[in-house]
Amino acid sequence: MRRASMPWNLLRVLGPGLITGAADDDPSGIATYSQAGAQFGFGMTWTMFLTFPFMAAIQIISACIGWQTGSGLAKTIGAQLPKSVVYGIVLLLVIANTVNIAADLAAMGEALRLVVGGPAALYALGFGLGCLAAEIIVPYHRYAGYLKFLTLGLFVYVAAAFSVDVPWRQLALSTLMPQVSLGRDVLLTIVAVFGTTISPYLFFWQASQEAEESRLSFRRRRAARQESLGQHFRSISWDTWTGMAFSNAIAWFIIVTTAVTLNANGVTHIDTAAQAAEALRPIAGDLTFALFALGIIGTGLLAVPVLAGSAAYAVAEAFGLRGSLELPANRALGFYGIVAAATMAGAFLALTSVNPISMLFWTAVINGVVAVPIMLAMMAIVSSARGQRTFALPRFLLALGWLSAILMTLSVALLFWSSV
Repeated sequence: MRRASMPWNLLRVLGPGLITGAADDDPSGIATYSQAGAQFGFGMTWTMFLTFPFMAAIQIISACIGWQTGSGLAKTIGAQLPKSVVYGIVLLLVIANTVNIAADLAAMGEALRLVVGGPAALYALGFGLGCLAAEIIVPYHRYAGYLKFLTLGLFVYVAAAFSVDVPWRQLALSTLMPQVSLGRDVLLTIVAVFGTTISPYLFFWQASQEAEESRLSFRRRRAARQESLGQHFRSISWDTWTGMAFSNAIAWFIIVTTAVTLNANGVTHIDTAAQAAEALRPIAGDLTFALFALGIIGTGLLAVPVLAGSAAYAVAEAFGLRGSLELPANRALGFYGIVAAATMAGAFLALTSVNPISMLFWTAVINGVVAVPIMLAMMAIVSSARGQRTFALPRFLLALGWLSAILMTLSVALLFWSSV
């Protein structure tokens, strides 16, 4: 029997952490990173190194909550905090996710129009219907495999960066020894980058997916082999650190590509992720343009189901509805109704005349603001005496988790201070 290829073997080992990290580089993220590169050149590359350990820590904590409890984040928070707090968090998450879906679908439709021509609005609606059908029809254990395969599409951004002339020495200095100002535009971009990198929907998604994985396989394996919590923690950590490193490396390459091409040629503002691709064509050539545009479509196909799914998990858990991507639609009507509502609301919002960059960029800012109470609630749960007995997380991970919450709180506070 022929052995499977190395990339496929690696994809089989990696799980929710890889999918979560790849979904973080959705068209909303691409627009934010592209705007950062176009507006500030290499001045924002340092943010990818700063956010990496904090992003990984908070995702590992989310994953451990999901695996250990067998429940998603909303249900876990609801067991510890007042219902009004949970409902408020879930409402903000659903609003941000729906707007994010709209922005992603609009960017995907426009990107396809740039490549093949035709009506962008019709493409956006078609992408929305396709993503919805996939989530409803395909069982989770197969669906997760397709999502992992889609992560390979993100390598187009690495290829795009190496297809242009990059001053690597200047880039290294800007990344490792940055000069940061506290102007409002800088702070707004930093919060947007933090918000699209450390996004609330990713917390809910990975916790729910680890709960799914735990119900499908890990707990049966643990019972059969008496696998220790420490062993599985290492598995979650490896998966998540790899996924977050992959995510931040791709984001770094997007900033680099747009800095070298757009910023260096006087283009300091873009309106959509697709416009970033279109602006690359006369500057960097058709190859870079095509890679960038097709990457937007691939990341959108990965991210839209994650956005809709995370909203559905959160709402279902908050209101006690039965819900799982592994269940057929006729056994979880409420759950799939939420998936459909979020996806199609986003699809129809994408057909309006709302400025896509406003949706993309401000969704990232909203995510940065919404992340603060969610992160504080998560850290309070796992750091309590009961949480330390239940989850047994290492001290360094708890420290990184609290630092990530403080970092996000500080960035949002600085944004409000600069606005006032």
